[in-house]
Amino acid sequence: MVNIDDYIHQFPPEIQEKLRSVRETIREASPEATEGLSFGMPVFRLNGKRLLYFAAHTNHIGLYALPSGHLAFKEELKGYKQGKGSVQFPYGQPLPLELIGRIAEFRTEEERQRAKGKSKK
Repeated sequence: MVNIDDYIHQFPPEIQEKLRSVRETIREASPEATEGLSFGMPVFRLNGKRLLYFAAHTNHIGLYALPSGHLAFKEELKGYKQGKGSVQFPYGQPLPLELIGRIAEFRTEEERQRAKGKSKK
């Protein structure tokens, strides 16, 4: 795999559609972020720092917004199965794209603030 397009194309069409929706939602929420692959999953980065990952699994799309993204939205995510720094969106349910977008915006702003604070030192 070379890029996110290659990653997406390895899945059945209905999963590809979901992955493209997640990708586009994150792009819209964080247009200055760069895309890549890390740990075999699509990742978005800002200032070289990871904002979030997403991935297709057997029964769900996983979103990995690192612990801070999940903690900030824990009430809204409580209806989904979670792990440390991960949340699972089952294929049989509509993707919460608006929520995913807000999580991406949160992580983007968090990274902007971190970078701003770092540049003042």
